Amino acid sequence: MQKKYIKIFVSILASVLGLSTILSTFAYADDSICNNPNISSEIRDASGCNGGGSTTLPNVITSILNTIIGVSGLVSVVFIVIGGIQYMTSSGDANKTKKAKDTIIYAAIGLIICALAFAIVNWVIVSVLKQ
Repeated sequence: MQKKYIKIFVSILASVLGLSTILSTFAYADDSICNNPNISSEIRDASGCNGGGSTTLPNVITSILNTIIGVSGLVSVVFIVIGGIQYMTSSGDANKTKKAKDTIIYAAIGLIICALAFAIVNWVIVSVLKQ
């Protein structure tokens, strides 16, 4: 019965995170900054006056992949917490303790893979697509 509640919790969490990522809006600079001729064009571009510059192919690919990797990392952290709860509630039962340790180990491996994937994706995008 506990597994059912955990699956429901994880699916609700993933749905909320996915919807919040999809429905989020960009925050751009105030028009007074964008229309001020005394501010350099680099500062106006960095402030988002030209749409934030996020519509280039490398930026779009990086944003999508970083979002997927970030959600995967968050799921790994949730499973580490679940494994910790299972470990605390195992009451010394060897099977439950082993299952909890395996959950923690596999989630930690998943978190390491997410961190490495983040680094590799960003390195490839910078070195290959941005030239």
